[in-house]
Amino acid sequence: MRSRSTTVGAVVPLDHFRIPDDFWAREDVRAAVRVRDIGTLFRLLTGHTGASQTRIGAVVGLEQGYVSRVIAGRKVTSIDVLERIADGCGMPDEIRMSLGLAPCQSHHFSPASPRADVPNDQSWRETVRATTQLWEGDVNRRDMLRQTVFSSAGYTLPALRWFTAPTTQPVGQRGHRPVGQPDIDTIREMTSTYRRLDNQHGGGHARETLARYLNHEVTPLLTEGRYDPATGRKLLAAVAELTQLAGWQAYDMAEHGLAQRYLTHALDLARAADDAGLGTEILAAMSHQATYLGHNASGIDLARAARQTAQRAGLAVLTAEALVMEAHAHAAGRDERACTTALHQAEQILDRADRSSDPQWLGYFDEAYLSAKFGHCFRALGRHQQAERFTVRSLQMDERYVRGKAFNLTLLASIHAHHGEPDRASAIGAEALALTSQLRSARAVRYLRDLQTELTAHRRRPAVRHFISRVDATLGQRR
Repeated sequence: MRSRSTTVGAVVPLDHFRIPDDFWAREDVRAAVRVRDIGTLFRLLTGHTGASQTRIGAVVGLEQGYVSRVIAGRKVTSIDVLERIADGCGMPDEIRMSLGLAPCQSHHFSPASPRADVPNDQSWRETVRATTQLWEGDVNRRDMLRQTVFSSAGYTLPALRWFTAPTTQPVGQRGHRPVGQPDIDTIREMTSTYRRLDNQHGGGHARETLARYLNHEVTPLLTEGRYDPATGRKLLAAVAELTQLAGWQAYDMAEHGLAQRYLTHALDLARAADDAGLGTEILAAMSHQATYLGHNASGIDLARAARQTAQRAGLAVLTAEALVMEAHAHAAGRDERACTTALHQAEQILDRADRSSDPQWLGYFDEAYLSAKFGHCFRALGRHQQAERFTVRSLQMDERYVRGKAFNLTLLASIHAHHGEPDRASAIGAEALALTSQLRSARAVRYLRDLQTELTAHRRRPAVRHFISRVDATLGQRR
């Protein structure tokens, strides 16, 4: 199935962008790599292959403007970005190692049957170093992060690492700053606060504040702390949860490349903490983002990875959540049979699940949320009567989930629009607009803009014309 490449800058498959083997044998190439002169490397690559800056950017997952600035002399110091460039260009292991990167071969992601030539493991200390570097770069608004674009292929390696890398390393450290349960409790309390703000006000309301908290308060605990292995695992699990939330906020604000980096590091932290439940949740979030951006096949793969993780850990509710994510990706790909099968399995599992010990971060996964996902699935499949029934049920929800209610109202309005009821759609859309105006959420705005487009054919009707005008007055004229 085809991804909407006009929506995001996905990495171009390597077989569409061949770099001859002799390129990496050139002394000028090797000299540039040794001193991390990526600008010279890009210039040599352009001269050798004839590739444009736009094409190079697509291959390595960076905006053309950032590639241009690198060629003009901007230094690249982030390990994350260097790894992305190495992966995108298909650097041989010898060249990767001269950049200070671990050797890594290309793999097809298949969690059901991991291969023997899996990527080298990274220690929990390397995971912490890369993650704290991400926080610092985000706080300092570094272009290398802001210009990073989403790539569905970018989730392959961390997902494979989740299934294949060992988690037996002791997470202990002899720093000068004692870290104990009160510090971990504080991180969890802050996570609850930021999660509540996210649900009530949207991802943009406190995203930068959360990044600063991670950089200024959490980094010293990780890098300077003194903790035993038991405390260390609890610390990494708490930090993984907060990092996942930061990624979710970036996703909500359409900062998709940055969100992908946060979610990737959150998954690595959860692996180091040996927290299967949180790993499942993060894989499900990755699936959610991939499907939203039109990468339905990746959405299915990631949801199945989440389901397999939950099943191995005996986590019934999370198995159901993963099945719902898989169903949504199938629906987006118009595979009705696979979608309805996954939804049916999710219902059966939830009917038997004991939810008394659910983690607090799973509190959103209730009947209203499930009904909304069913509504989205049936709406995508064109089964509007069923979609309406589930979406109406989804509105019987906790009023603290303001953004979720805005989503659900917009979904219901869209269903009425497709069902030939534009006036009703406009009235419900006006309710969604009132909530969206209180939010900082790019997703909420996108859903309303999509509804506005759907109703344009009926703009001669006074109610529709009034709604379209209100959307423009509230959100601004379309560019």
